[in-house]
Amino acid sequence: MTAAQLPPVAPEVTATLVEELSPRLRKRLDAAVTKLGARPTHRDGDTVTIAVDEETDLRMHAPGGVVATADAITCGCLLAPACVHRAAAACAAPAADPAPEPAGQEDPTEAGSAPHADGTAPESATPSSYGTASAPESATPSPYGTAPAPAAAAFTPPDDTASSPEVASPAQRVAAGAVWSAAAAVLEAGVEGAGAVAQAALLRAAHTARLQHLPRAAGAALAVVTLLRAARAGDPSYRTSDLVTALAELLGTAHRVGTASGTELAAVRGRARRPYSPDGSLRLYGLFTEPVVTDSGHGGARTWVAGPDGRLFTVGDVAPGGVGRALGVADRAVRLGESALTHRELGRAGLAVSGATVSPDGRLGAGKGVKAVTARGAAWTEPPLAALWEMPPFQQATRALRATSRYADPDVGGSDLLFLDVELRGAVRDPGGTCLLATCDGGIPVRLTVADDDPTLAHRDNLMLLATAPGTRLRIIGRLVPALHPRLALLACSHPTGEGTIDLGFDRLRRADLPVPDAHVRPAPPEPGDSGAHSPLHLLERRVEQTVPAGRAALGMLGDVSAEAHRLRRAGLPTAAGLLTALCASAAQRERDAFGRLLPADTDGFATHWLAAVRYTSAVSESLCTAAWEPRPEPAVTG
Repeated sequence: MTAAQLPPVAPEVTATLVEELSPRLRKRLDAAVTKLGARPTHRDGDTVTIAVDEETDLRMHAPGGVVATADAITCGCLLAPACVHRAAAACAAPAADPAPEPAGQEDPTEAGSAPHADGTAPESATPSSYGTASAPESATPSPYGTAPAPAAAAFTPPDDTASSPEVASPAQRVAAGAVWSAAAAVLEAGVEGAGAVAQAALLRAAHTARLQHLPRAAGAALAVVTLLRAARAGDPSYRTSDLVTALAELLGTAHRVGTASGTELAAVRGRARRPYSPDGSLRLYGLFTEPVVTDSGHGGARTWVAGPDGRLFTVGDVAPGGVGRALGVADRAVRLGESALTHRELGRAGLAVSGATVSPDGRLGAGKGVKAVTARGAAWTEPPLAALWEMPPFQQATRALRATSRYADPDVGGSDLLFLDVELRGAVRDPGGTCLLATCDGGIPVRLTVADDDPTLAHRDNLMLLATAPGTRLRIIGRLVPALHPRLALLACSHPTGEGTIDLGFDRLRRADLPVPDAHVRPAPPEPGDSGAHSPLHLLERRVEQTVPAGRAALGMLGDVSAEAHRLRRAGLPTAAGLLTALCASAAQRERDAFGRLLPADTDGFATHWLAAVRYTSAVSESLCTAAWEPRPEPAVTG
């Protein structure tokens, strides 16, 4: 049995069933979840039956596809309903969003449910979405600033309880406090210790936050639970860095509820759904189409188009199916008005749209009132598309990084695409594998990487073929990869012959398409890295990441970190040194009472230090990434 075979369970149902267990059964819950996961299942309509043993069955009734009440999970064992099996089944199943969609907030026939820019599955396509986890918060501390104030201060209700639309209500602050406490407990225990009981506490906090109209915190809590389950199950798609980001988003959002006001508070509260807003009539010009394949098994295509003013929009079609579906969808008609264009055709043609609806991240809605007809497209060298390549690379990178920051507030807008004119210089070895080195305007060396390494797609073969043609000049579109050196995932390029464009995930170049190599052009070695490429910031980053798998206690056993702190200070990062010292000291600090017994650890204090460290490293990394895109100075001319 896998989680995908079970119906989604409302978070409050899982929390209730776990809370009702006796202390003895709670200790057995994780083992029961594992054992139940190995048992066979059978689906009959809205009911899924799990064979607990040869004589006992457990049933999960999910009318409408979701287990919405605790009574909908029944067990035939002698201890039922007070048995561990009901709670174990709820914990083994994916979490669901029980909240109805607010009327009029989202286009019900959205064009394709395109995933996020990083390729993850859309909320509407995954059964475990709970509200919107939104993009993480943007109020990053200054790279050389101080740690945030202790979290406890964020949850103390003010003396003046007069209602005000500009500040969080006392009930919202209490809900945010519960979210903080549950997240801090997970950080204290680490993945190894954050079992079903800790996850249930997060689900309860998520449910309370949703009831208090804090969908961003609720979505972030569910994201943490989903990642914890993936980590504990050994899911190959799990990455510790994803859980670090999710925990930081959750703690940061909970902290800000009590301190934010006005428009910042609205962003911290978040929205249950991405709203679609009317945008009138649009004249759109196709740019390219990319395949979308996610770790969750979704596949499809996303076509990028631009308006006369340079605004970018997407039309997507993503659903369960993996890479096979991605290859098939590219040649299907887009779901937008009366247009008969396929995704790949739209990437080179145009559309005239009336009654358009657009989400904050640029996705075009496909409601009944939307009308679209085929229109003439434009070449990348013609107006209005040519203007996309006129912005200097440094400004494009700054915009892309700001729009896609891990802790950006929702609805910040923008995309992570860069439009560059480059000269290819050949293949170079990189810690992440072989990539294609190119030089763009300003003398900036850029590493071009494969957007998706699946051999079924054309990305890898095309990039390796282009690497054999140093000296070739191309107009390219790539996705910014945050790094300490300029780096892009290559998505599309002009045809080497100058005739048309290439969607590098779908179209396959041939050697005959490449220009005849110039014997005088030799592949150039990579440029020497900037000082940022050798920054010792990783000394703090790895301590932040080490906390997540094993918890506070493991970090507390590291001992003296003065040598690492000294290296950070010598590199001009005194704040990083201070944060590292404070984080490790907080992890190791355990006080005793008069009888020598250990007192409870200060989980809030440790979570505050950890949050400051993770947000600091993120801010510095983004600053170094931006600096790497600055134009290189012209070499001095000697007489």
